[in-house]
Amino acid sequence: MASSKSLMNLLTFTFGSAIGFFVCYLLFSIILEEQVKIQPHFLHNDPHGQHSSDTDSNQLQGQMNFNADFGQHKDENKNIAEGLYQKVKILCWVMTGPQNLEKKARHVKATWAQRCNKILFMSSEENKDFPTVGLEAKEGRDQLYWKTIKAFQYVHDHYFDDADWFMKADDDTYVILDNLRWLLSKYSPEQPIYFGRRFKPYVKQGYMSGGAGYVLSKEALKRFVAAFKTNKCSHSSSIEDLALGKCMEIINVEAGDSRDTSGRETFHPFVPEHHLVRGYLPKTFWYWNYNYYPAVEGPGCCSDLAVSFHYVDSMTMYQLEYLIYHLRPYGYLYRYNPDPATSPEEQSKNEALEDNQKLKQKVTES
Repeated sequence: MASSKSLMNLLTFTFGSAIGFFVCYLLFSIILEEQVKIQPHFLHNDPHGQHSSDTDSNQLQGQMNFNADFGQHKDENKNIAEGLYQKVKILCWVMTGPQNLEKKARHVKATWAQRCNKILFMSSEENKDFPTVGLEAKEGRDQLYWKTIKAFQYVHDHYFDDADWFMKADDDTYVILDNLRWLLSKYSPEQPIYFGRRFKPYVKQGYMSGGAGYVLSKEALKRFVAAFKTNKCSHSSSIEDLALGKCMEIINVEAGDSRDTSGRETFHPFVPEHHLVRGYLPKTFWYWNYNYYPAVEGPGCCSDLAVSFHYVDSMTMYQLEYLIYHLRPYGYLYRYNPDPATSPEEQSKNEALEDNQKLKQKVTES
């Protein structure tokens, strides 16, 4: 009787342990699966490696017109921005391909590209309807530097006199042109210099991240194109941004400091939340070792005058367009100006602009 009872206890214990183990296994499986789901889908230890494309779940069917309601901002004082548009002329060219015209490029065209002085979409094939410039090159990551060289050569041969600065961006990059003009206004386009998110490995003066976009002065573009005619540079490498950075150093084009007056970064290789949320990017990620200047995570990561963000899908493209150019906090007459007046004339001009804005508000309220 006692042995029968012991056997029953043993069976009960074994059965209970098995059930407990199985339940714990299920719980841990669910937890681990959720952790995998929230990891950034693009994280790779190779900054030049292949990254995931947009999935069907975050693709927009069609585009949106955010300029339809500009009447809401008709009383906004845009004198400074409009003045810089005329003074700092930027040609933008966007790296794309036939497979991305509807998925990505059309949303760039509907948003930030409208603020370029001149916009071109560079592809391996010509498309007269979009339109795109056909570079007569193959598609693929191993062709990116070759496409970049041919694109800058095309711009140099056809539009050199139409702009002062020449920006390259991807079709999943969002660019705030007004902030870029503010940055470039402090430099001469005749100076051999280029700007972007500055990385440090492999090149003594550093090089600019391809995804965050980079902008060449007129003199830098002239030297870059000439370097391939004189064989100072070659297109043997498939790593676009690093190869271009090495070429720039060879031809004595300076890697400029694109940080703002507070020392915060303006060009960003990822979408805002990846920089703003502490702990989002693991410390084992390549990003922390590549920045030329000490990288900051959290609110201090990004300038109030940010220029670009990368890995921006089609929906986020319109979210940024709304947040930057349409959302307004009530009660503010003007936005942050990082440049204090340096002369009595400038001070008087700024005061006159503020008085004009206050007068407009009084008229509206009466």
